[in-house]
Amino acid sequence: MNSKSIQFVTAEEAVKVIKSGDNIHLSSVASAPQCLIEAMCERGRRGEIKDITIRHLHTEGPAPYAAAEFEGIFQLDSFFVGGNVRKDTQAGYADYIPIFLGETQKLYRAGVLPCDVAMIQVCPPDKHGYVSLGTSVDATLAAVECARTVIAVINPNVPRAFGDAFIHTSDIDIFVQGDTPLMEAHFSVPTEIEVAIGNHCAALVEDGACLQMGIGAIPNAVLAQLGNHKNLGIHTEMFADGVLPLVEKGVINGCNKGVDKGKMVSTFLMGSQRVYDFIDDNPGVLMKDVGYTNDPFIIAKNPKTTAINSALQVDLTGQVCADSLGTKFYSGFGGQVDFVYGASLSEGGKAIIAMPSVTNKGVSKIAPVLTLGAGVVTTRAHIHWFVTEYGAVNLYGRSLQERANLIISVAHPDHREELDRAAFERFGPHYTYIKAKMGR
Repeated sequence: MNSKSIQFVTAEEAVKVIKSGDNIHLSSVASAPQCLIEAMCERGRRGEIKDITIRHLHTEGPAPYAAAEFEGIFQLDSFFVGGNVRKDTQAGYADYIPIFLGETQKLYRAGVLPCDVAMIQVCPPDKHGYVSLGTSVDATLAAVECARTVIAVINPNVPRAFGDAFIHTSDIDIFVQGDTPLMEAHFSVPTEIEVAIGNHCAALVEDGACLQMGIGAIPNAVLAQLGNHKNLGIHTEMFADGVLPLVEKGVINGCNKGVDKGKMVSTFLMGSQRVYDFIDDNPGVLMKDVGYTNDPFIIAKNPKTTAINSALQVDLTGQVCADSLGTKFYSGFGGQVDFVYGASLSEGGKAIIAMPSVTNKGVSKIAPVLTLGAGVVTTRAHIHWFVTEYGAVNLYGRSLQERANLIISVAHPDHREELDRAAFERFGPHYTYIKAKMGR
């Protein structure tokens, strides 16, 4: 089946299949089907549907269904709180399901959550009738498998990605034509602080390492320092533009990987058009089900897995808050725990939590205790390496007093005295002995 033999309908016609009380899954990140979202919301404005539950990983672009105006019509329960729904989630009009990213697919496949309608974007079909989910396999593949009805936007801007991204047109019920460009992310030049953090992280990356890192300035700063490394691999939940120069130089070649040797593995992507063009028809990139990419035991099969993740706050015992600012949810668990654990199981692996020592307002992100209401994402038993612009310390196997001393050593100098005082009050006078013994 090719595009010419497919019977297309308009987005407005397609979303008529949605009934009040339905559960909707949207393909995620760069590939949110905006024409279907707009048509669905228009039905909501006209009062034609109500009590609709929408689920997705974070999406880019407009997310009007999360707004207060749709109270009683749409309820967003996201698996990760993206910037486009953050205010609505914090205000209570949208909600968040705490979940390890690797288990999002399980919510559908195990029947924990229903999926009535999956709304996705795919590339045009090949001569065998297969289309590709492109930049968003994640939990979307599971939603397609479990949904009562699958609506697909056939969009030539969706790259033809390999791996688990292929589905057959026979698995799709309704087709819509679209040509909206995928959402792009463009990153600012790293600040002096981010460059310093990147340098400390890059120093921990060994030749032959397999990398996982997220999106943003710090991952880009790390990648920019790896140009002289050799035989790096990629097994990650996502990657962006920062990997492309290393692929072009042959630094990233995957030859040391234990699984998917020679292949770059990811489950979703967010970057510029260069990234989307790079994965298009590229058998060197495998877009895999999130249950595979984020399985700690799969991750651990790659030697020297080096996972670099960020945090919002860390306390003196090494508890990592990465999803909330106090009681206000900011993001989500994502894949941090999946990869921290997987890297710790990997032979020669390193799990790294990296963050600036202070906020933009100069408030220390290292705290005696986590802010009231803040949640622990990575536990004090999981954390290994901790990095700020002031250095890198390994907390694995360290006692509470030892790790407090190490964490304070990479805090902002303006806050170290206050943090030392808090450690002394918490642990007693023996902390002074530990501090002196460790040479600080």
